[in-house]
Formats: sequence, C-alpha cells, structure tokens
Amino acid sequence: MIRHETRVRVRYPDTDQMGIVYHGRYLEYFETGRTEMLREFGLAYSAIEASGILLPVLEAHLILKRPARYDEMLTIVTMMRAMPTARMQIDYEILRGDELLVTGSTSHAFTTVDTMKPVRPPKEFMALMASKF
Repeated sequence: MIRHETRVRVRYPDTDQMGIVYHGRYLEYFETGRTEMLREFGLAYSAIEASGILLPVLEAHLILKRPARYDEMLTIVTMMRAMPTARMQIDYEILRGDELLVTGSTSHAFTTVDTMKPVRPPKEFMALMASKF
C-alpha cells in the first residue's frame, strides 16, 4: 500500500454560510492530496498529460463525519491499496489532528489526450508504481 500525507489550511472561501467547509471542497482537497502524492513519486500531472495520458475521475465518493472550519490545519491522507490496472483507485482520509473528519475515494481511468479513449497505464507509470508497493 502507498500512503502519502499533505497538509492544508482551510481558507475562508472554502467555508459556507454555516461557517464550515463546503462539502464540494473536500473533493478539491482529495485532488490536492492525489496530485501531491504523484508529484512526490516523480509523476507530476503536467508530465503525465504531456506524455499524452489523462486521468479523468470516473467515480467520487465521500462520507462527512465531522465538519472542518476556517483556519484549521488539516491532513489529507492519500492511499493506493492496489496497483493500478485499467483503473486507478485512490482512498482518502481528512484529519484534524487525530480526529477523522472525512473519508472517501476516487476511481480514475487512463485515457488518451486526443480521443479520451481508455488505454492501459503507461509502462513507465506502472514501473514507478511497482517500485512504491
């Protein structure tokens, strides 16, 4: 399993009229965790896209357990429990200290930039992922 942590501070525009993080922002936090995890492995999204591959989200799921508020420091825990195949599954936890606030997952396809048709993950991508498991 691959596990990565990214820290973010809740910004004022992330909150809603109730003073808590708007639920849609958590998907943006998931994206931040995912892109930073891949970047740390030497797989910046910009480089993946430059190679002609996109990673569109096919499914997104989240469970809100406790609210986060303005100016709090959060930890986005990003996990890959299995090697990617035709799809890449990523799981997330968002924590405030040791308190679990949100859990969720996203599922991604590998597609070509020009046709958006599904393709197998690039060999270089898979080799790098294999070295992390």
